[in-house]
Amino acid sequence: MTLDYKFLIQLFLRKLHILVLVAMPVVAGSVWLATSLPSRFQAEAQLLVESPQVPADLAASTLRATPGEVLGQIRQRVLARDNMLDMSREFSLHAGRNLSPDDIVADMRRRITITTIRGNTGTMRVAFEAGRPAVAAAVANNLVDQILRENVALRTAATTQTLAFFDEEMERLTDELERQTARILAYREANRDALPDSLNFRRTRQTAQQERLLQIDRELTSLRDRRDRMVTTFERTGAFAGSEANATDEQRELQALRRELSRATIIFTEDNPRLRTLRAQVAALEEIVAEQMGGDGDGTASLFDLQVADIDAQIDFLASQRQLIEEELEALATSIDATAATASELATLERDYANLQEQYNSAVGRRAQARIGERIEAQARGHRITVLEQAVAPGSPNKPNRTGIAIAGAGGGVALGALIVGLLILSNRAILRPVEITQGLGMAPFGTVPLFRSRREILVRRGLVILAAVLLLVAVPGALWWLDQNYLPLDIIIARITEVTGLGRVMDMMRDATG
Repeated sequence: MTLDYKFLIQLFLRKLHILVLVAMPVVAGSVWLATSLPSRFQAEAQLLVESPQVPADLAASTLRATPGEVLGQIRQRVLARDNMLDMSREFSLHAGRNLSPDDIVADMRRRITITTIRGNTGTMRVAFEAGRPAVAAAVANNLVDQILRENVALRTAATTQTLAFFDEEMERLTDELERQTARILAYREANRDALPDSLNFRRTRQTAQQERLLQIDRELTSLRDRRDRMVTTFERTGAFAGSEANATDEQRELQALRRELSRATIIFTEDNPRLRTLRAQVAALEEIVAEQMGGDGDGTASLFDLQVADIDAQIDFLASQRQLIEEELEALATSIDATAATASELATLERDYANLQEQYNSAVGRRAQARIGERIEAQARGHRITVLEQAVAPGSPNKPNRTGIAIAGAGGGVALGALIVGLLILSNRAILRPVEITQGLGMAPFGTVPLFRSRREILVRRGLVILAAVLLLVAVPGALWWLDQNYLPLDIIIARITEVTGLGRVMDMMRDATG
């Protein structure tokens, strides 16, 4: 089936009143919307993020975030919910409007613009939209003040917290070092006899005492041999070494006779006169010596006892010295054997101390860096934000584009009307031409008679069309007015629609691409 475009155009023109009926309320609503939307004034300020005055390779700030990251954090703080509500109350931006806190926050965030100017990352743009120029400028400057304060607070807090952290770390490490020092001293005191520092001294002492022990053993052996010989000699001869030095003439003569008698008993028999003579001489001299000693006993025996007692005393002294040396050698051996374990444990304690000392030294260095960074930020010599241009009251509104809204509404109304008319024409299955009868029945009709309407029907139909047009002309603007006054302001409704449909993001992308 071929389309008869000429006939379709005729049908379209015949139903032109429907197009007008649909387009007129849309056009009227768009015109009313364009004229009724409140004017929006946007005040704009520019900020500059300056580079650090002190080179980072000489003295760096402890705040390691890039300017972009810092600006992002500041933006999040400025656009916080509580701050938005406070600003709305402070400047009475939503006074008398029945809006929920969520709507107020959304509207405030929509009005605020905080961006970095493309092509120059060091410059920021801060803008605010309001119904009055003075309010727009005041709020924009308030935002600038907040950004400056937040920048200082953010940087100061970061450096102060960093410095406080290293102060606490140094205090903690100082306490740890003191405790570790106390542990080392206590361990050294408890194991002072087995410390590795005195190992060479103890080994030298051990060798010397072992030699001293051998010497004492030799001296004891010599003294015991001397005592035994003295006792044996005294028992056999009645004399002993060293007794003649203090003897009288009679005593020395008596000793000589005793030696001679001892030799004679070996040579002569008991009946020999020589032996009898010698025995008589010995007996006589013994009486004389006894009288010389005062009758108190044998002097030789007393001197012998003194000599033996002296030797016994020396033996006892050396024996006691030997016992002391053996005890010392046992203690030295025990301490030398324990030195390895003591050295290992002491090395562990000292290694822990060295690790703590290294951490402390590192903390001292980092604290010095933190102190420098804190001074840099306190004196505003790091990244800082300065005001290039204060926001001033704009002379003309930037929104809404009333002409554009009216033209867009008119175009949309005409397009909607044309679409409805086209759908009505294409969906109508009634027979409108003789050729359609031929196509439908397969035969040619003798003739066709059109539908004639009476004058009354024509007037009624036209009246209904006019009434519908008037109602739509009144209803559409009235509905918009009711929404604006009783539900939400139209600008907020439009903002929500653009947000839900994604038109807002598209418009922002277009604005960024062109700006």
